Amino acid sequence: MLETIVQRALDQNLDLQAAIARVAQSRAAAQAAGAALLPTIDANTSYTAEHQSTQSPLGALASAFPNYSRDQKEYVVGATASWEIDLAGGLRRAHSAARDEEEAAEANQLGTRITVAADAADAYLQIRGLQMRLAVAQNQIDTDAHLLELVQARVQAGAATPREVAQAEALLRQARASIPVLRIGLEAQLNRLDVLMAAQPGTYAAELSTNAGAIPDIPAIGTNDQPIDVLRRRPDIIAAERHLAATSEEIGVAISDYYPKISLSGALGFDSITSNHFLSAKSFQPVGTGALQWRLFDFGKVDAEVKQARGANAEALAQFRQAALKATEDVEDAFITLSQTELRVRELEQEVTALTRARDLSEKAYRAGSITLTDVLDADRQLLGSRDDLDATRADAARAAVRTFRALGGGWDAPQQIAKTN
Repeated sequence: MLETIVQRALDQNLDLQAAIARVAQSRAAAQAAGAALLPTIDANTSYTAEHQSTQSPLGALASAFPNYSRDQKEYVVGATASWEIDLAGGLRRAHSAARDEEEAAEANQLGTRITVAADAADAYLQIRGLQMRLAVAQNQIDTDAHLLELVQARVQAGAATPREVAQAEALLRQARASIPVLRIGLEAQLNRLDVLMAAQPGTYAAELSTNAGAIPDIPAIGTNDQPIDVLRRRPDIIAAERHLAATSEEIGVAISDYYPKISLSGALGFDSITSNHFLSAKSFQPVGTGALQWRLFDFGKVDAEVKQARGANAEALAQFRQAALKATEDVEDAFITLSQTELRVRELEQEVTALTRARDLSEKAYRAGSITLTDVLDADRQLLGSRDDLDATRADAARAAVRTFRALGGGWDAPQQIAKTN
């Protein structure tokens, strides 16, 4: 069920779909930046018909000539090409920056995928934990109801007092009062999981409620990874490093504006005022143009752009270093939380075993009249608290494993289990 939930979230989550769309945008931007390195060729054709005004400067002058016709036509067809020669490397650096940003977007998308999987698993584990706690609470309600019946029977036999009935009833109501709080938490996690799967809250609640299962066991965690392996695998560090590389390229783009830019353009086509000679040699009209542009004086605009690019690079470097430190912190916190929570589970299991035995012995002693009801109630209350704490801690241990999965950048390779033979 956990695998089904996670896969469903990965297939349907809207945050992940938005991240995929951002990757497509970055890929298109990189493609456009690469296309800027190549010539641009345009095809054009036009037809113009004009009835010349004799009051315009051109019409007034031309109307003085014999056989002047005010109706004029022009036919134009041809192709134009333009190309900016990348002398200073600005276009190449811009293309590299766009590719770096594309890779950063891909890493962010992978990070979103890991986050969605981890959040879905976390919600599922909380649901299973709350369901187990509800089952414990219901079991405790049944036990307290049985105890209340026992006390009432003893009162009728004259072996107990009405005060003991009130105490047993109070314990029963205390157990019942824990149910609404647990149901609130369960409903919130069911709704959270539905939203992660891009579904209306309540869509999958029945499926998870009718098929309540135990809290999944924690898988074994490999210890072969070195810290550098984790840093190389975590998507947030990959994205930060690629963004840092992009800002470094942007410095080169800004510096290229210090140097001249040369562009070439040309056109080949036909231009005629009649359709009879439209495609003849006389109508052939080639055009070639070369241009040089150089910022000689711009009041420090290029200087400011270079400083801005260097500032963005310094910011990206600080963010990259912070991401690396945060990654090591996440790993350390995740491992210590997982190991200590597992240790607490083992201790609580032994505590519940001891308290269960004490509770059973207390009820037997109370039936025999050896102890008061207060001792039974105390044993009951301690057992309820410990059982609830145990199920909550089991869920926390499984959630700590999910946190470790996220901190390690997507999981780990489980050690091979060696089968033991007798």
